Amino acid sequence: MITAKFGRIFLLVVLPLTLLVSFLLLANRNGTITSSYHSSYASKPMHNNTRENAAFVVLVRNSELNGLRETLQNVEDRFNRKKGYPWVFLNDEPFTEQFKEWTTGLASGKTFYGTLEKESWGYPGWIDQAKAARARQEMADKNIIYGGSESYRHMCRFQSGFFFRHPLLLEYDYYWRVEPNVKFYCDVDYDPFQVMRERDLKYGWTISLKEYESTIETLWSTVKKFMNDHPEHIVPKEDPESLMEWVSEDGGNTYNLCHFWSNFEIGSIKWLNSKAYLDFFDALDKAGGFFYERWGDAPVHSIAAALMLKKSEVHWFYDIGYQHNPYYQCPREPSWLAAEKCSCDPENSFDTHWYSCTPQFLKITGKKPTDFLITQRN
Repeated sequence: MITAKFGRIFLLVVLPLTLLVSFLLLANRNGTITSSYHSSYASKPMHNNTRENAAFVVLVRNSELNGLRETLQNVEDRFNRKKGYPWVFLNDEPFTEQFKEWTTGLASGKTFYGTLEKESWGYPGWIDQAKAARARQEMADKNIIYGGSESYRHMCRFQSGFFFRHPLLLEYDYYWRVEPNVKFYCDVDYDPFQVMRERDLKYGWTISLKEYESTIETLWSTVKKFMNDHPEHIVPKEDPESLMEWVSEDGGNTYNLCHFWSNFEIGSIKWLNSKAYLDFFDALDKAGGFFYERWGDAPVHSIAAALMLKKSEVHWFYDIGYQHNPYYQCPREPSWLAAEKCSCDPENSFDTHWYSCTPQFLKITGKKPTDFLITQRN
């Protein structure tokens, strides 16, 4: 009788609950239950407590899934599988369930998926859209790279002034920007985020080069006006810690086109959200050059860093081998680094190319490449 009683309880209570829990777990695993923009797509086991308050951030479209997955797995294998930092994916359209499932499956940390607000991906009210369309056509006729692209301009403006203000990123102190189809050639056996915090760094980069002048014809005149209007935000050029000479070799009169290639960045979210940087972005945004010309986020970030940050706050991640077509960075010294930790050939590393601005950076900072070496031999 007792056995029969417990049997009825099992059939009426325990079995339905078991089936319900099993269904929920299966649905979550298969992506049929999704989370809102501020939640992770699937829970991940917690790693040790040595992580910094940081995340990877990727602006990506659903159509770029395959290229992203190769890069994501590459980053995980070279570094993140030891740490489990979260990934934040942003898109101007909702992510598909397949995108969420196929990225969450490769990530060792939690994954978050956000869509962009109209304010950050669209035309502000002061932009003459007919004038912007004429500018695109003129640049396309001149065969200027991305000159005719409207979406590229929205992307540059978003990366210049909005990604770090997205709700999914506001809780973090640092970000590591990643793009689809890039490659990381070297094992990263230290934590770059920890280095950023311990050394009080604000901006990190791997490749530097010169911008296409035809895309930023009025950018520097706009910057000069900002410097005159807001001297409180600028490190004085006479200060030994000033980086202005890296972007202007005549005391700020002209721009030499040097910039950090922003498809790789490790930076401070707090700095980008500072009054100094936001005032800078707002001045540029009001000028309209993101749409009337084709101002890129790389020179915008780089000029801001060179004017507002100290030399000691900007770091070359020399030992992180990295490729974004058509260039790559591969460490030459010490010789064991390329031989034992990297899969790239330093012979053609872009840092010594005639078009690179890295030699100027080293000259101005008074350093050599190995001064930026962090990784150690096993």
